[in-house]
Amino acid sequence: MKTMTAIIIGAGDRGARAYAPYALTYPNELKIVGVAEPGIERRTKLQQAHDIPDEHCYDSWEEVLDSDQKIADIAIICTLDLDHFKPTMRALELGYHVLLEKPMSPDPLECIAMEQAAKKYNRQLTIGHVLRYTEFWSTIKKVIAKGEIGEVVSLQLNENVEVMHMSHSFVRGNWNNKEKSSPMILQKSCHDMDIISFVMGKKCKRISSYGSLMHFKEENAPLGAPQRCLDGCPAELECSFHAGRYYLGEGKGWAKKFTEDYTNEGIVKALQETPYGKCVYRSDNNVVDHQVVNMEFEGGATATFSMCGFTREQTRIVQIMGTKGEIRGNMEENSISIFNFLTKHETVIKFDNPVGGHGGGDNGIMRTFLQEIQFGNNGDSVSSASASVRSHLIAFAAEDSRLNEGQSINIDEYYQSLLENIKA
Repeated sequence: MKTMTAIIIGAGDRGARAYAPYALTYPNELKIVGVAEPGIERRTKLQQAHDIPDEHCYDSWEEVLDSDQKIADIAIICTLDLDHFKPTMRALELGYHVLLEKPMSPDPLECIAMEQAAKKYNRQLTIGHVLRYTEFWSTIKKVIAKGEIGEVVSLQLNENVEVMHMSHSFVRGNWNNKEKSSPMILQKSCHDMDIISFVMGKKCKRISSYGSLMHFKEENAPLGAPQRCLDGCPAELECSFHAGRYYLGEGKGWAKKFTEDYTNEGIVKALQETPYGKCVYRSDNNVVDHQVVNMEFEGGATATFSMCGFTREQTRIVQIMGTKGEIRGNMEENSISIFNFLTKHETVIKFDNPVGGHGGGDNGIMRTFLQEIQFGNNGDSVSSASASVRSHLIAFAAEDSRLNEGQSINIDEYYQSLLENIKA
């Protein structure tokens, strides 16, 4: 492989800490040559880490992409959800290959438009569905493809969000309000809609969903709780979510995501000034804290998905039931078991500790993305935008179903209605 160049657009957690480090580990494959980020401290840190010249450091994506001068082979776009569409469309037009953080967009029409633009300009558009690239899920896919458990009849996937991750990211954080970001099923669980489709290997025909915001709302606030935890909350010792105790104690690592000053003083200052210091019951959050999705696939196979923010660990637990056997797996334990109904033999596979985030998926997607740019793909590869659009549509349909009392939605009809809107 020749060394490719990239610009990071959005130097937050995913851009700076998940994707950009690949260039430091494998400098023979990738070099970061530019950054567009409004936050001065984040922009400066990335600049220093990758020795980026001043003339290629920008306050916004518009500064770098409004110019007709293309400064890299690749644009790695990790802006907030609402700001994905415009920079992606412009980057594709200018001739950049694009790695776009998931979800593609909170608007299904924009998702389809990006897929169409990638085809029009003959550019690689890869979406950050990193779970596909882990040993855990790729091995499950291979086991099913070999027919080891026969034909898949049913799949059950539980996404345990973990209670403090729920409060940090989806009650206090950037993804707490669907109008400002995306619905929970899209922002957090489009990973799961995608991996279910990937494993099943068939089109989803129908879907229904239920869920709600049950706990993190005003009426559940402790008596006398102030707007901010550090303003003297009488329930400090009884509340699992007290910001002062958490971010200055066991959950201090999460503070790196909202402040560049990681001293106790810096964290306290951030808790006094940012949403991360707010009472979880007095925030502007409106995304669900639990949701279930039911799916029917071609051939009659079914899948059920459950996301819940009230779990003690952050993991995904899967059970896949086939006509000849079953697979069980736990991502936190990084292992799967394969059971044969005839021989009663169980094979347990324990994977090595992954390198990089998301079970090794962050590194895996970067490597595959670079290879596919240089050596091509089969047109509907593991990382294609077309595959991502299909899984996004499942998430959009699930949210529509949830908002309509669990109404069953036909995915093909849903997709056709979207295409008609685009034509109109």
